[in-house]
Amino acid sequence: MTDASVDGWVSRAHQPRGFPEFVALVACIMALNPIATDMMLPAMPDVGAAYAIANPNHVQAVISVYLAGFGAGQFIMGPLSDRFGRRPILIGGMLVYSAAGLLSVIAPSFEMMLLARLLQGIGSSAARVIATSIVRDCYAGRRMASVMSLAMMIFISVPVLAPSLGQAILLFAAWRGIFVVLTVYGLLALLWCAIRLPETLPEAGRKPLTAASVFDAFRQTVTNRQTIGYALAAGGIQSVLFAYVFCSQQIFTGIYGLGDYFPLAFAAIAVGIAAAGFLNSRIVGRFGMRVISHGALTGSVVIAALTLLAAWQGWLSFPVYMVLAIGTMFAFGLMFSNFTALAMEPQGHIAGTASSLFGSITTLIGSGVGALIGQDFNGTMLPFATGAFLCTLASLAIVIAVERGRLFVSHNPVVQTPPR
Repeated sequence: MTDASVDGWVSRAHQPRGFPEFVALVACIMALNPIATDMMLPAMPDVGAAYAIANPNHVQAVISVYLAGFGAGQFIMGPLSDRFGRRPILIGGMLVYSAAGLLSVIAPSFEMMLLARLLQGIGSSAARVIATSIVRDCYAGRRMASVMSLAMMIFISVPVLAPSLGQAILLFAAWRGIFVVLTVYGLLALLWCAIRLPETLPEAGRKPLTAASVFDAFRQTVTNRQTIGYALAAGGIQSVLFAYVFCSQQIFTGIYGLGDYFPLAFAAIAVGIAAAGFLNSRIVGRFGMRVISHGALTGSVVIAALTLLAAWQGWLSFPVYMVLAIGTMFAFGLMFSNFTALAMEPQGHIAGTASSLFGSITTLIGSGVGALIGQDFNGTMLPFATGAFLCTLASLAIVIAVERGRLFVSHNPVVQTPPR
C-alpha cells in the first residue's frame, strides 16, 4: 500500500461543512477523551481524600479505568458505525459520556465513581472511532495525515489548558465541579455535531452487521502488515504518554515541588504536541508520512535514552526534565497522526471497523503498560524513565520489522486528484 494516495472525497451529498469547520469539529470530538483525563489531574489528591484512599498510586484508577472503557468500547463502535452510519453512533456515545459525567458528580463511593468513569470511557470511545472514520471517509493519504495533524494541533489546546482549568475550578468549587464542566462540554459538543455534522458514510458503503462480516473485517485489519504493525508501534509510544499522564501530578508536586503551579509545567510540555501537529500539517505533503514519523521515532528513542541516563546518574533536574519532556511530546506529535494515517491507509473500505480496532489496540496497550509504569512510581524518575525507554525502543523495533528495514522511504509519489 502506498505512503501517499489520492485526496479522496465522499460524494457531494455527504461532504462535511467547510474545511475549517470540519477540522474544528473533528478536534472538538477528539478532545472529549483528553479533557476527561487531564482536567482530573489537579484533583487527584482531593479524590483520594474524599474516598479515604491511602495509597496515591491507587487513585490513578480514576484515569486507568476510564481508559480501559475507552479502549474496550472501540471494539464495538467501529462495526456499529460501518452498519448504521457515523452520526447515530457518535451521538449515542456522546449521550453516554454526558450521562456518566452526571453519575460521577453524585457517586457516593469510589467503586461507583470507577463505574461512572468506565461508562464515560465507553461513551468517549465512540467519539474516538468516529473522528478517525469521518476523516478517512473524506480523505486519503497525505491529505488525511494533514487533516489529522491540524485537528491534533487544535484539540491539544484543550489538554494543555485542562489541568489549569481543573485547578481554577478547585479554587471556587469542590473537585466534583470538574465533572460538571465535563458534562457541559459533552453536551455542547453533542449539540454541535447534531446540528452541523452530516452523515459521511453513504448507504452504499455500509456493511452488514453479522458475526461473519465483523470477523472478516477484523481479520482484514489484523492480518494487514502495515495496519497491525503501526497500531502496535503507536501503542508503544502511547504507553509513554499515558505513563506520563498517570505520574505527572506526583512528578511535578512530589519530586519537583511545584505545588499548584504544576499545571503550568504540564501545559508547557503539551505545547510540544501542538507545535508538532502544526509542523506536520505543513510538511507531510512534501516529505511523506514515513520519512517524518520514522525520524521522530528515532529521535524519541535517543531522548528516552538520555532521560534514563540522566535519571540514573541523578542529573534530571527540573530544567533538564522539561527540555527532554518537551522533545518527547514534540516527537509524539510527529509520530501519532502519521502512524494513524499509515495504519488506516489500506482500510478505506472498512474504515469504521479498522479505526475501532486500531483505537482499541493503541489504547489498551498504552493504558495497560502506562498503568504498570505508573504503579511502579516510587518517588524517583527512574521507573518512569526506564519504562519510557523500553517502550520507544520496542516501537522502533516493530516499525523496522514492518518496513523490512527500509526506514525513511516514501513508497510512491503523491497523486493529486481534485474532489469529485
